[in-house]
Amino acid sequence: MSPPMEGMSKPAAVSAKSVFLRRSGSTLVLWSVVAAVFFSHRAWAFGGLLTVLTVLATIELFCMMRQAGMMVPAGFAVALATAYSLILNTALIRQGVVPSWLDPAFFTIAVIGAFALQLRRPVEGIATLQPVACTVMAMVYLPFLCGFLSRIVMGSDTDVGGLVSREGACLLLWVVAVTKFTDMGAYLTGSWIGRHKMIPHISPAKTWEGFFGALAFALLAGCGLRALLPGPLACFGGYGHVVVLSLLLAVLAVLGDLAESLIKRALGAKDSGRILPGIGGSLDLLDSLCFTAPVACFYLQWMRNIAP
Repeated sequence: MSPPMEGMSKPAAVSAKSVFLRRSGSTLVLWSVVAAVFFSHRAWAFGGLLTVLTVLATIELFCMMRQAGMMVPAGFAVALATAYSLILNTALIRQGVVPSWLDPAFFTIAVIGAFALQLRRPVEGIATLQPVACTVMAMVYLPFLCGFLSRIVMGSDTDVGGLVSREGACLLLWVVAVTKFTDMGAYLTGSWIGRHKMIPHISPAKTWEGFFGALAFALLAGCGLRALLPGPLACFGGYGHVVVLSLLLAVLAVLGDLAESLIKRALGAKDSGRILPGIGGSLDLLDSLCFTAPVACFYLQWMRNIAP
C-alpha cells in the first residue's frame, strides 16, 4: 500500500472519499431510472424523462443567472422550453417525425419574446442586451440541443402501441453510455494520475491525462455495447463507425463539460443544482449530452443515407 502523498491532509482524503461515495450513489440511482425507462420501451417514459430533465436544467441555468444579478426573463424561458419539449416529444411519440415548423417557430418566439420583455426596462448600455443574448443562448443550448436525444430514440419508429423501437432505445443507450463513460474516464484517470492541467483558467481539475483516459473509456463503452448488442446496433456495420463516433463523442463530451464549467465560472456558481448529490443538478447531467446528442444524431442519419 502506497504511503500518503506529501501535503495531503487526512480531512482532504476523507472529503475526496465522501465525494466519490456520493457520486457513486447518485450514479447508481440515475442508471436505475434510466434502466427502468429503457426496459419499459414506452415512448411516453422516454419523452417524459427527457422533458423533465430539460426543463429542470433550464430552471437551474436561469436560477444561476438570477443569482449572479442578471435580470433575465426566467418565467418566459422556462415556459418556452417546456412548450418546445412537450411538442417535440409528443410529435415524436405519435408520428416519429418532428414538425417542420417547430424549430423555426421556437427560435422566432425566443428572439422576439426576449426583446419584447426587455422593452419594459430602461436602456443601461450593454447590460440591456445581456438578458436577450443569454435567453436566446439558453434556448439553443438546452431545449434545442437536448431535443436531439428524443430524436435519436424516437426518430426511427414508434409502434402503434406507443413502444419505441429496440434500435432507437439501444442507440440512445449507446450515446448516453459513451458520453458518460467519457466523463467517468476523465474523472477517474485525472484523479489517479492527472498531473498536466488542461485548461486551468476554466476548470482547474481537468488534466490531459484525464482527457486521454476519457478517450479510452469512450472506446470501451462504444465497442463493448456494440459487441453486447449486435442486433439493435447493426446500423453501425463494422467497428469502424463505432470507433470514429466514440472518439468524436468523447471530444465533444469534454467540450460540453468545459462549456458548463465556463458558464458556472462566469456566473460565480459552483453547482447548477443539488438534486444529484456528488454530481449536481440536471444541467450537470446534461452538459456533455448537449454537445454529443446532435452530432450523434447527424452522424447516424448520414450512416443511414450512405448505407447500400
